[in-house]
Amino acid sequence: MAARAIWPVTLTHGPVTLRPMRVRDEQAWAEIRQRGFTWFSPWDSTRPPGTRESAMTFPRQVREFAARARRGDMLPFAVDYEPEPGAPAVFCGQVTVSGISYGATCWAQVGYWVDPRWAGRGIIPLAVAIAADHCFSTLGLHRLEVAIRPDNAKSLAVMLKLGFHDDGIRERYMHVRGAWRDHRTFSLMSEDVPEGVVARYERYVAQHGEHSRVGESGADGPTLRPGSDNTEH
Repeated sequence: MAARAIWPVTLTHGPVTLRPMRVRDEQAWAEIRQRGFTWFSPWDSTRPPGTRESAMTFPRQVREFAARARRGDMLPFAVDYEPEPGAPAVFCGQVTVSGISYGATCWAQVGYWVDPRWAGRGIIPLAVAIAADHCFSTLGLHRLEVAIRPDNAKSLAVMLKLGFHDDGIRERYMHVRGAWRDHRTFSLMSEDVPEGVVARYERYVAQHGEHSRVGESGADGPTLRPGSDNTEH
């Protein structure tokens, strides 16, 4: 139902802003991915043998994702962070809502990653919460799902902070590092958070203190990575 799509859209709460990915983000994106190779590599998705899909350049993928967003199929957000009030915002990661479906399901999947330089500041939990509130309140979705490798402790912590339900293991769910890997899946329904996901996260931080903002490496989803469909962080 493309009529429900609102794209491009920019969403801001506190120091975190979600905005559309841009072709001119390529240099910053590449620098983060190269500098953080050891941070990202355990979770990066790969192409199964025999895949027929060709690799895309960064500009082509940005444009393809933007076209899908205008059709209402996905929301490919860049994450900007303002380190100090009034300081210039920096590009530090992505949150991608994909597989948006309406009708009898009204659900989507969420993937995310953050620059290791800015990990531990609560950026990704807040960014995912902002995106989730938009999906529930503006797009009218009922369910969001996230898939995470069972050994990705930092990303699992994001689900705890946001109150996602642990739905268990899906065997051989996604091709990662050359093999089909099991993933833990998590879900959140709109009726679970009548107060909003951002409000729930802020309450969690208020109750548990600053120490709750441990790292947030990533979750699976179709984020921008020339040569691959998805990346997990």
